[in-house]
Amino acid sequence: MALTIDLNCDMGESYGAWTMGHDDDILPYVTSANIACGYHAGDPSTMRRTVAAALKNEVALGAHPSLPDLQGFGRRVMDITPSEAYDIVVYQVGALAAVAASQGGRLHHVKAHGALYNMACKNRELATAIAQAVRDVDGSLVLYALASSVQVEAAQEVGLQVAQEVFADRTYQDDGSLTSRKQADAMIVDPDTALRQVVRMVTEGKVESVQGIDIPVQADTLCIHGDQPGALVFARAICAGLQQAGIGLRTIERLSQPAP
Repeated sequence: MALTIDLNCDMGESYGAWTMGHDDDILPYVTSANIACGYHAGDPSTMRRTVAAALKNEVALGAHPSLPDLQGFGRRVMDITPSEAYDIVVYQVGALAAVAASQGGRLHHVKAHGALYNMACKNRELATAIAQAVRDVDGSLVLYALASSVQVEAAQEVGLQVAQEVFADRTYQDDGSLTSRKQADAMIVDPDTALRQVVRMVTEGKVESVQGIDIPVQADTLCIHGDQPGALVFARAICAGLQQAGIGLRTIERLSQPAP
């Protein structure tokens, strides 16, 4: 069987008079879009435009819920309870589901953003609250979660389909977590370096940490970031490199379908 992977990108992160990313240019290169829902970025008009553009490019629609931190772009840790996490995820997923419906589309997946994502990778109660929120909104949705993290276990326990996520442009720690953005070596900016990491994750199921240790990973979906410098060049290079390595791009197939 030919190797394939889903390629997802965070987008829809402009709001008001502020423009971020190159969504229209990147959409032809990805198979899934994680669309900001207003808490860390995005606004109603941006959500509508991004959903419409993704549908035009036949890209799967995903909600990208965050901590309520517009000024900090959702990347600052907040001390929230599992109940609060549940509520903010239901609120944001519900908002994007409505926008998708207004454009003739349906949500395919949910991926937490920034600090909320990283917190849920290590906090089991928080991960369960997020997974249950997604399950209660629509049990057919796929949860995108960091490979081998407690997010994966929590999603499976509540009966959600989960896609284990790896990153093209981020480095890893020995415990399988992503290197903090506060550290200088957190991001991979060289497309060739990123591609070597990606191909190894897909073909060997391993990624080398910054400490030089091989970590096992399951690569179902691969993330790139639309807000990084040179994002379009990066996306093109990753797509071309995957093709040369014999790895195809394919959206995650949902195991269960939404109710009519």
